[in-house]
Amino acid sequence: MYCVVPEALAEELYPRLVEHYADEPNMTVIVERRKADRRGRRGGTVDPEVRQQRVVRDRRRARVPGEMLPLALP
Repeated sequence: MYCVVPEALAEELYPRLVEHYADEPNMTVIVERRKADRRGRRGGTVDPEVRQQRVVRDRRRARVPGEMLPLALP
């Protein structure tokens, strides 16, 4: 597991969290250093070229054509 520290608070929090989680072998403290989103966002806007490349598909199965049979009630 990871404990992600914002870069703005890293100087204050990182050493304290590393010390706190020193006995936890499954915990790693890291500093957030990303400046932009991975899909090409900069400043909250999406480049029109990137927007055209991204396709959102409906993953549900297509419905079987035809009408449903009436239920046989006892």
